Amino acid sequence: MWISPSKAMNGERAVVLVFVFRILSSLPFSLLPHALSLSLLSLFSLFVEIRADDSLFLFKTSRPGASSGIMLGAITLPTVMLSKLIQLSRAFSLQRIELDELEHMTMQFWATSACCCGVLIFLSIVMWCAANNKNPHFSCSVWDAKFSLSCVILYSVVCCISLATISHTGFNTALKLLWLLCHGFAAVKLIQHLLNTFPCCASIGEALLVTSGLVLYFGDMLACTISKVRAALSHPIQAVVTAKSSRISISMLTTLFEQVCRLLISPELVSIRYGIKRSEIGIIIQGVLLGLLIFSAVFKFVICLWEYFWGADKSESRQNKEIGRSLIFFTSLGFIMIAVAPSWMMIVLDFDVHPLLWIFLFVFSEPLKRLSLCIYWLGLIFASVLRFYNISKNSKIERILLRKYYHLLAVLMFLPALIYQPKFLDLAFGAALAVFLVLEIIRVWRIWPLGKLVHQFMSAFTDHRDSDLLIVSHFSLLLGCALPIWMSSGFNDRPLTPFAGILSLGIGDTMASMVGHKYGVLRWSKTGKKTIEGTAAGITSVLAACSVLLPLLASTGYILTQVSLSLSLSLSHTHTHTH
Repeated sequence: MWISPSKAMNGERAVVLVFVFRILSSLPFSLLPHALSLSLLSLFSLFVEIRADDSLFLFKTSRPGASSGIMLGAITLPTVMLSKLIQLSRAFSLQRIELDELEHMTMQFWATSACCCGVLIFLSIVMWCAANNKNPHFSCSVWDAKFSLSCVILYSVVCCISLATISHTGFNTALKLLWLLCHGFAAVKLIQHLLNTFPCCASIGEALLVTSGLVLYFGDMLACTISKVRAALSHPIQAVVTAKSSRISISMLTTLFEQVCRLLISPELVSIRYGIKRSEIGIIIQGVLLGLLIFSAVFKFVICLWEYFWGADKSESRQNKEIGRSLIFFTSLGFIMIAVAPSWMMIVLDFDVHPLLWIFLFVFSEPLKRLSLCIYWLGLIFASVLRFYNISKNSKIERILLRKYYHLLAVLMFLPALIYQPKFLDLAFGAALAVFLVLEIIRVWRIWPLGKLVHQFMSAFTDHRDSDLLIVSHFSLLLGCALPIWMSSGFNDRPLTPFAGILSLGIGDTMASMVGHKYGVLRWSKTGKKTIEGTAAGITSVLAACSVLLPLLASTGYILTQVSLSLSLSLSHTHTHTH
């Protein structure tokens, strides 16, 4: 079934395609397979979004009438990874990074693409099944199936060609493809779980973005763990192989045993070389998130056992049950965060001290600057929350505009810290994310005595974009500011890259909402609320902020610091190859 251009294209999709085209136009010839894969992914996601918007009854979204956002959700992470890959390719040509880091980012790109492609295939199958069931609200032709299948086949071929260039044998390529297939399968299962467990909490595009990010993050964590375990086991197995070769005269059996041992601990089983250097702060953040994931599963299991054995006792009052549940919650949380999560951190990275003690020593290595920054943050948070909470209860100002003040607050909090204390800000973002997750768990599960209080407080700042089941606005703001900073760690020859989230959310999004709400007339699409006037105001404000920020960064020595960091990485790389 042919799709007319007027139906296929609107303002939002045109902006996304222009953004993708800008990335593709800057690619070197060595990344041609990646460009082809991103082009195929863009076409496939555009096709699925158009079909899904015609059948939104199949997918419950958080904002009725709004676009599903499938295209934007499907290409955001692959595009970001491809941009980082372009930067690392430039650094590798200048001999400032090692080949392992470039291969690592290559696999990260293909892993994110596999997650998004897997979810798109899943959505296509759902819509095809709805059409075969002769649903009156949806139709699907043979042309639709052929187009989808062609995109998937071409994408797979391009992926195989790209992986073959960084693999030594066909067996290694097959292992890498298996690793990507696991990412795609995990992404499909996770998005099904999210859409079923938290209906109407997010659009399909938002759920796709969160799904691919989580699968990529925890997949990287799993691969890093396997790599470290493999390194720890390699020396004992090497000794065993040596001992056997000295005792057994038959060389064939010795060689066979050695090959089996190498296969069992081969780094190719995790598709890539994960021996790249990782920072202590990055490992701590990963460990905390892993601990919270383990805690959620353990707590749910313990509560089920507790209710099975003692839940039938009706003589016990409801308050006592709530207190017992709360004790189990905080006890298990403390044990996992103090004992279990740090154990994993010390496995994957050689900490000289316990990770909690490392954090304490890190903060007090510059006590005046970092403690003063903490006091500054706490003062801003207390004053703004107290002020805006009272306004939200008594004022008639729309919630969406009221929440934009918190975006401006993010600029006041994070901008000075990013300039003067970037490493401490990395750690602070991880701590804030952990606190937000714990508070949201307490709110959702109504843990005594904080559950109801947290729910009442958070409800004062929600609007139609949030649901009573799950509130994600504060996570969006925090991660939007933190992710560009985290992803720009290591080699970075663009000094404004870490500021992308703070500028776009704190200034651009705030100005776009305010100007669009008050003066917006021309809308990007018939169903959406975004206006051209608001978009123009957001772009103009970000450009103005950049023109002010660049001289400020130059005067504070921030740019010189970034240049010296890149030079130190280059010298370290040269020193490694010399020895």
